[in-house]
Amino acid sequence: MSEQEFKRALGYANSAFDLLKRSGIPPYPQFYELLYTYATGVNPTLNNRINAIFRNGDAPSMNLAETLYNEFLKSDVNDRMNNVSERMHARIEAVHEAIDTAMTTANAYSGSLQSASGDLDREISPAAMKSLADRLLAETRRMQETNRSLEQKLEASRDDIASLQRDLDDVRRESMLDPLTKIANRKSFDEGMEKAISEASATNEPLCLMLIDIDHFKNFNDTYGHQTGDQVLRLVAMTLKSNIKGKDLAARYGGEEFVAILPQTDMEGAVIVAENIRKAIQAKELLKRSTNEKLGRITASFGVAAFRTSDTAASLIERADRCLYAAKHAGRNRVINEVDLANILAQAAAVAAGATAA
Repeated sequence: MSEQEFKRALGYANSAFDLLKRSGIPPYPQFYELLYTYATGVNPTLNNRINAIFRNGDAPSMNLAETLYNEFLKSDVNDRMNNVSERMHARIEAVHEAIDTAMTTANAYSGSLQSASGDLDREISPAAMKSLADRLLAETRRMQETNRSLEQKLEASRDDIASLQRDLDDVRRESMLDPLTKIANRKSFDEGMEKAISEASATNEPLCLMLIDIDHFKNFNDTYGHQTGDQVLRLVAMTLKSNIKGKDLAARYGGEEFVAILPQTDMEGAVIVAENIRKAIQAKELLKRSTNEKLGRITASFGVAAFRTSDTAASLIERADRCLYAAKHAGRNRVINEVDLANILAQAAAVAAGATAA
């Protein structure tokens, strides 16, 4: 974790604890998660609800916090996963039961055949032979009916299992998307980062990481409201996603920050992609949907880092974050990569050395 990311996380944590203290809500993990999420602003609907509570002067309480947690953060993905698991278990039990019934019938049929074989070894009367044939025919029909029942149950199970697989795929996809912007969430990014690093290490192909931060987003959000802020986040996400391709992965990193993993892309190519996205974001003029009021344009700052063989996900993110911090420090609305950052630091060191010598 970079120093900047640490400071951001610490700021969110302090805000969460301050809200807990002022509201008199015990700092249980679920309530801390609720107010930490509020502090980050990643769930605009939750923020709107809490802001409305504060505006109305309603007294915060543990019961209210519990209600908000259950509504916004207690994911129904686990419930849906459990439901699919229960259905899968019931279907498997039904298949096992059908197979057990078929095996019992088959064993009984085998016993009947062995008994008939013993009877045929002896001389029997025509009447006994007819009775034996009738018995074997009845057993054969019962075996056929059992087999047909098993086939039908297996066919139904196959259809059910295919449906369950689709449900599982839907739940997994939903769990990997950011609900507001509909691009990959932090969990999906973390998995994608590990996979990209593993592949780059194995193939020696280039890999770059791009971090993006919307400039002055908090001021924009405070001025025009959270709904317009949500519109900005969706716009940036759409622009980011439409300017990458192939194995690239665009994700919401947190709050107003986005990230793009660029496999098989060297630094030069990654900077070109970043510049294209920066210009595309800057070119879009915002309108307030309710009034068609022109709100001007937004900009974003970019940090780009290239994968090194010694890198972990954390070290690569940290270097990209340093570049992003440099871009914001240099005036925002620009792309800074590691080469740029090295030059900036070298110039600063030279200036400092000159001042010391003077």
